[in-house]
Amino acid sequence: MRNVANSNRLVVGHIFHALFAAAMLAVSGAASAESAGSGDWNQWHGPNRDAVCKETGLLKQWPAEGPKLEWELRGLGPGFSSIVITGGKLLTMGNVEGQSILAYSLADRKLLWKAKVGPASDQPHCTPTVDGDRVYAIGTAGDLVCVSLVDGKELWRKSLIRDFGAKVPGWNFSESPLVDGDKLVCTPAGDVALMVALNKTSGEVIWKCAPPDPKRTGAVGHASIVVSKGAGVPQYVTLTSGAAIGVSAADGKFLWAYPRIANGTANIPTPVVQGDFVFVSTAYNTGAALLKLAKAGEGIKAEEVYFLNANTFQCHHGGFLRVGDYIFGAHGHNSGNPICIEMATGKVLWSEKQLGKGSGAVLFADGNLYYRYEDDTVALIEANPKSYILKGSFKVPGRPGMGGPGWAHPVIHDGKLYIRHADVLFCYDIKAK
Repeated sequence: MRNVANSNRLVVGHIFHALFAAAMLAVSGAASAESAGSGDWNQWHGPNRDAVCKETGLLKQWPAEGPKLEWELRGLGPGFSSIVITGGKLLTMGNVEGQSILAYSLADRKLLWKAKVGPASDQPHCTPTVDGDRVYAIGTAGDLVCVSLVDGKELWRKSLIRDFGAKVPGWNFSESPLVDGDKLVCTPAGDVALMVALNKTSGEVIWKCAPPDPKRTGAVGHASIVVSKGAGVPQYVTLTSGAAIGVSAADGKFLWAYPRIANGTANIPTPVVQGDFVFVSTAYNTGAALLKLAKAGEGIKAEEVYFLNANTFQCHHGGFLRVGDYIFGAHGHNSGNPICIEMATGKVLWSEKQLGKGSGAVLFADGNLYYRYEDDTVALIEANPKSYILKGSFKVPGRPGMGGPGWAHPVIHDGKLYIRHADVLFCYDIKAK
């Protein structure tokens, strides 16, 4: 009987793997077609919020000294924010005359304008979101602003605390806001609104998702929203302090919660969504899970496909991404050990010790993974599910104004690799010759 049971489980596993692979293939083609023509890196983790850069023609192997340093820009102020590049402009956030959005000309790196977001209560975490001729950002004190991309003029402003009942989280507000169609969406996780959609032009409320059970969903997390069409329902997926959650994009209806992934301290990494599946992970000795979204009467349920304990995979704030059928990520609390996981099954295909120290942020481009560590070690690793293959590494030089950890996530645009550490931004040429 035991052999029969084991055989049945094996058959079910194979069936699930085949269905998973088919679903992934179907939506992967659509996603690739949607983003292949996008040349701008206009928001957190790029056009699709997946930390996947579509550029090709990049170096496959780095020289011993690393790629060529093209230029460096100083004056960004303290900040953990990453950068965005669009329409010949480079934008980020920094503590400069309070907490500000900074816009530079990409051609000559001259400051075009700065727009104050709020007080410099902490180093900014948010990466600005650019949509058309507008820029959106959230300050660490909960100020949400919309400014003109042309000159930085403020167009409208909200407070997540005063307008939506948010409570200041332990490490302040960190979310990078999402623009979806005519909506600007963010997660106050407050008494008035768990999630809110505003008219991106005027700032007027389109809908507010009331928290169904604040004890279940918790308060503000530190993650940013991604868009899913799981179970055939367009929805916004993110992490609060209490759960991974899904909210209807159409009307703000609360759809589902998955509390097991919440650690009670800081739930940070951006989820990976693909088809009906959601992959989530947090640190603080928690772990990771694959969820399948399915219809349940008039609602949706998040079914746990598998759960990985913290020793297998936990991600602090360096993140993880999907390439094909595989998750590549930064494993460990306050760490960034490179790892490859088969997404359908949770099987770890390889895991290696990190080259740098501290947390590591990961980005994919042209067949390789770029790991940036908080001590400014940068590693190039082949995105190969069969084995760990290091293709080069280098150390970003130290400069005045680079105090604290280097946590800003890397960006690739037009054959250039951008690494920010607080006041300084470094630009490396990674084009293949």
